[in-house]
Amino acid sequence: MEIIYAPVAFFQKGGLFMYPILLVFTVGAAIAIERWLQLGNIRKKNTTLWEKVQPLLLAGNFDRARKTVNADDSALARMLSMGLARQGAVRRREDIEIAMEECMMEIIPQLEKRTPYIALLSNIATLLGLLGTIMGLITAFTAVASANPAEKANLLSASISVAMNTTAFGLMAAIPMLLLHAKLTSTTGHIVDSLETASIKTLNAISNFSSHKVQTDSKV
Repeated sequence: MEIIYAPVAFFQKGGLFMYPILLVFTVGAAIAIERWLQLGNIRKKNTTLWEKVQPLLLAGNFDRARKTVNADDSALARMLSMGLARQGAVRRREDIEIAMEECMMEIIPQLEKRTPYIALLSNIATLLGLLGTIMGLITAFTAVASANPAEKANLLSASISVAMNTTAFGLMAAIPMLLLHAKLTSTTGHIVDSLETASIKTLNAISNFSSHKVQTDSKV
């Protein structure tokens, strides 16, 4: 039971500033969990689709690849569908590349949304902890000023100990959020890199197939 009582006592001794820090941490953790699940789902869907589409692209079966991406709802499917839709209508690589880049510009903000708030909330938690400590020290020195000289040392040390709880709790809330922000940023970067890689491989497959077809037609 002492394991439960110790954190509760630590929280209660911190004063009123412990509650806004807890609120900030709760909001930050909720955003981080939502982003973690969302990005993991996006990454899984992209990987599954690419495993289906890549062999079709290498084989030059663009009609079937087009149907496959149109039937999927992943971020990769949205991007590839823009390129493959133009593959049958135009031959210029630049037109297909621009179409997929335009779609990428729409996808990336959706991948990054709400993630910056985690770093912001981490900084807010740290600042609230420092503010709580400063306010606690002001209150402590004010109380010590009118206390019995024999009790000043003990009263001051006890007050400072309590005031430092808010800084400790602010750091305890901020550090995990910073780590989660770094992880989510890294995951987002991996997804963007995979989309760019898929775009280049798709463009190369289309270009290779088109050049091969041109050479075949010229021979005929």
